[in-house]
Amino acid sequence: MDWGTELWDQYDIIEKHTQSGLELVEKYVKFVKERTEIEQNYAKQLRNLSKKYNLKRSSKDEPECRLSSYQSFLDILNEMNDYAGQRELIAENMMMSICIDLTKYLQELKQERKMYLMEAKKAQQSLESTYKQLDSSKKRFEREWREAERAAQYAEKTDQDINATKADVEKAKQQAHMRAHVAEECKNDYAAQLQKYNKEQNQFYFNDMPLIFNKMQDLDERRVQKLAQGYILFSDTEKHVMPIIGKCLEGITKAGTNVNERNDSMVVIEQNKSGFERPGDVEFEDYSQGINRASSDSSLGTPKGPMDLLGKNKSKNFWLFSKRSKKFTPERITPTVTEDFAHLPPEQRRKRLQQKLEEICKELQKEVDQSEALGKMKDVYEKNPQMGDPASLASQISQTSQNIERLRGELNKYETWLAEAGGRGDTLRYKTHTFNNNGAHDVHSPDGAHSDESTPDPSQAIYAEFDDDFEDEELTAPIGKCTAMYNFPGASEGTISMQEGEVLAVVEEDKGDGWTRVRRNNGDEGYIPTSYVTISLNK
Repeated sequence: MDWGTELWDQYDIIEKHTQSGLELVEKYVKFVKERTEIEQNYAKQLRNLSKKYNLKRSSKDEPECRLSSYQSFLDILNEMNDYAGQRELIAENMMMSICIDLTKYLQELKQERKMYLMEAKKAQQSLESTYKQLDSSKKRFEREWREAERAAQYAEKTDQDINATKADVEKAKQQAHMRAHVAEECKNDYAAQLQKYNKEQNQFYFNDMPLIFNKMQDLDERRVQKLAQGYILFSDTEKHVMPIIGKCLEGITKAGTNVNERNDSMVVIEQNKSGFERPGDVEFEDYSQGINRASSDSSLGTPKGPMDLLGKNKSKNFWLFSKRSKKFTPERITPTVTEDFAHLPPEQRRKRLQQKLEEICKELQKEVDQSEALGKMKDVYEKNPQMGDPASLASQISQTSQNIERLRGELNKYETWLAEAGGRGDTLRYKTHTFNNNGAHDVHSPDGAHSDESTPDPSQAIYAEFDDDFEDEELTAPIGKCTAMYNFPGASEGTISMQEGEVLAVVEEDKGDGWTRVRRNNGDEGYIPTSYVTISLNK
């Protein structure tokens, strides 16, 4: 069934229907545009939300950032930012594949429909023009036939009139004959016009208009099909990014499962443990017996109270519950910060000194490498003068030598402070191998050239001392056993990994810093958190 056959007389209905269909396409395009605006605003708000709650660069060094709960929260913010990007992608794809494409197609349909309507109007005007000609010839034929009838009646009356002359009768007959001839010509013209009109009308209703209506039906069906594709794209556009959105949501779930409350507790202990011993009992001083206070004070083997425990920090309040709710962190007591970190509790001081030593060692290694490179470059210049002037490197070699001397001095200074703080020197033993290989380069020589013998450096002696201590510790016999209660990754330098239920030999007890040194059967040694194991020492 087609419009040309079934709706041959419904031109106005077809025109209205096709116009309404084009308006529906425009309405859908507008709907999708507003949807893309919503997606873009949603994505923008999500990005702003992630940015608002994301830690600033200056805050990334805060102690809380090492907690798994904080890291997971940052992961969630990153995943939300990626999720926002996918919402933006949905908006962009909808705009490109639906709005722009449908708008372009809609303009083509409008032009095509306009052309069909103009063809229909032209055919209609042609038929109306033919009908006017038919009507005109019909009226002329009617008029002339009436005149011919009157002329014939007058000629007959004249012929019967006895008073009329022969000339009058002849004249009347000629007039009637002429009028009849003209009427006959009008009749023939009217018949020709009628035949012409009927032919054009038949062409109009059975060929021209059905063809135009069928073309408009095809146009409307193509419009509906294109609109249906737009409806499908509305869904498919979002389906295409669903796998990535699913990964974002999986990342958020993974961030939640990565939270480890036990490890967070250990991080809090590691960051805030002071290393102080708990205060001993306060002795009773019986003034009624005349006890010598001086001798009593000197005989105490343990601190009398909290103030004796503080050492250099006697001015600080040691009570567990203070009026100030702020955390005790080195950053909050900047007025009393000292270079040797003596303002910190023992455990925190050791950690800061070890961290400072690692930084100095890395910087010193860079300077030694640069000194070696300058020495090699100078040798090349001396052997091949055309490549450069050796004297041009003198200032750089001198500056590098000064930097090495300065860093070695700082290294010795911090090593001394670490020894006073009771540090084990794990970082130093690790860094020793780095400098032993470079120690052969004499940075004190005037020309900066390599020499086979170098003067012994005080820091090398300190390294050797720590190495000797380490070798002695390796030979230490186990003092007990321990069983792991939790898994420990052992990712930090000097630590060792362990699995829940694993039995290890205890080589060194916890010295108050929360770490115990253990050894496996294969000889691997390292430190583990004391709270992660149950220890049984040999009697």
